[in-house]
Formats: sequence, structure tokens, C-alpha cells
Amino acid sequence: MIAVVKDTATPEQLDHFVSWIHGKGLDAHVSKGYNATIVGLVGDTTQIDPYLIEGMDIIERVQRVSEPFKKANRKFHPLDTVVDCGHGVKIGGGTFHVIAGPCSVEGENLISIARQVKAAGATLLRGGAYKPRTSPYAYQGMGEKGLDLLCETRDELDMPIVTEIMDPRDVDTFVSHGIEVWQIGARNAQNFPLLKEVGKTKAAILLKRGISGTIDELLMAAEYIMSEGNPNVIVCERGIRTFETHTRNTFDLSAVPVLHDLSHLPVCADPSHATGHTRYVTPMALAATAAGADCLEIEVHDDPKHAWSDGAQALTPAQFKDAMTRIATVREAVTMEVE
Repeated sequence: MIAVVKDTATPEQLDHFVSWIHGKGLDAHVSKGYNATIVGLVGDTTQIDPYLIEGMDIIERVQRVSEPFKKANRKFHPLDTVVDCGHGVKIGGGTFHVIAGPCSVEGENLISIARQVKAAGATLLRGGAYKPRTSPYAYQGMGEKGLDLLCETRDELDMPIVTEIMDPRDVDTFVSHGIEVWQIGARNAQNFPLLKEVGKTKAAILLKRGISGTIDELLMAAEYIMSEGNPNVIVCERGIRTFETHTRNTFDLSAVPVLHDLSHLPVCADPSHATGHTRYVTPMALAATAAGADCLEIEVHDDPKHAWSDGAQALTPAQFKDAMTRIATVREAVTMEVE
């Protein structure tokens, strides 16, 4: 349920209303926009009479919200959320950023790749220190040593790190390393203990859509994080599993505008994991940019044929540079003022 507050309401009246809501056993989420203040009532609102609230002097109108996600809902928070990723990088609210780097951290080649993607225009560096793999015998990542390499690269290039956390027990490790953006991968999109644990931090969270997850399930996963007090969530479309076999997954580009419509959270798109083939990454990156994504996540490797994981979908630095030029052209076209 949401209550739209009259513009004549005083701060004292608003505070009194919020206290009244708390007294009913509900949480209150206050969002102050340019033209209106909205109070979201979170909890079991079935026992609350909307006509009673509507009769209050400071309330303009009351509206029930049917979607199960409340804190992630644009109805509660009309303005776009902007997530501060550190190093001057803020995602959301009309900005556009590109996350680039290797699928997994392999060693000293990380700094070389990072220098090249930054020179091409990437603003965040990705790289997996911990890797969720289908086979227990596949490369699982360098672990904490990989985090150390990411941090060394970040310090040299002044770029925020995006890397995946898989285990709630690693939260302290990520905090101590100062990891700016914690990625929740598709396999952990409904790992609720992990979502709750990262929700207790203030880190920026890049939350990927589950392998067969619906849009509502993605937003409910975001709700888990936000319900623990962390509002810094970026949701990411990375393809879903369908019956199609010509791509690794089916890139649901319609999710980008749908997510923008339903939620105030920034939306990222990952054409690398979605398509699984280098030749499709750039076209789908352009399409995601045109669809209105706030950021892209693209895998780049200096020698894809010998990459330790997911080389088949990685761009070379030269291919990434070309893609960035094209992305900039599309971005300019979709943001231009039309008379």
C-alpha cells in the first residue's frame, strides 16, 4: 500500500504519520520526489483500512500495490535509484557505464587487459576470483589471491571492481578487500541466505537474473537484499534458459524496459553470458544499449582461445574497442533530443 502525502504537509505531520504506521506493526518507506512525497506501507496491510488513512488531513490518496516486491517497486520510489560504485562511478539516473574484463582472474595478464579496456572506455573492471562451475572438476577460481590481484589492478587504474561472491562466509573477506561491486550470479539468484547477508552491507550489488527466473523473481531477489537495509542494487538481465540452442541462453531484451517500468533500480545487461558466442556479443550489446540499459557487462580476454573459462564468448581488446565505438554511437542516438 502507498500513501501520497499532500504538498502542504509539514515535516512534523509526516513524522507523526510514520510513527502511526510503525505503531500498526508495519514498516514505512518514505520517498520524497520533486512533485510528491510517497509513503510505502510494507508488511501485512490487509488489516489497514485505506479509507481511514485517506481521511487523514495530510493524505491525498491511497493506493494498494499488487506486486509482492515493495522496496524495489517504482510506485514506492518514483525517481531512479543511483548506485555509487566508488571511484566517481555512479550507475542509474541517466548515466551509462560499461563493465569489462576477463571471466576469471588468471594471473598477471589481468592488469594488461584492464589497461586496454579502460583505454577503450570501460569504467568498471570485472573478473571472477570465485567461479561457480557446473562441473566440480572445472576451474573454480583463484580465491582470495584473485581478489588481491583485482585490488592491485584497481589501485593502479582507479577503477571499481565487479566480482562474484558465492558464499555468505566470504562477506568479511569482501569487506576487508574493499570490493566495490559484489556480483550475485545467476546460480545464486535465489540463494536467500546469501541475499540476506549481502543485504546487511552497504556494498553495491550486481544481481543477475536466475537461469530460468522470471522478472518478478529477479525483483523479489532484489527485495531480499533491500529488506535487510541495503538499497544499492543493480539488476542484470543475462539471458534465460529456453528451448533455443543456437545461443547459450535467450537474451530477454524486453526485460530492460519492463524492469525500468516496474522498478527504480538501475538495469544492467550482459550480452556475453546471454549469447555465449563472441560473434553475437557486439550486436546484442548495441541492442541492449538501444533498449535503455544503464550499463553493460562484457567479457574481454587477451587470448580467448586459451582462457581458463568462457573463452568462447570473450571479445579481444581490439574487438572490445570497436564495440565501444559502436556503443557510443547508439547511445548518442537514443539519448538525443527529438523536436
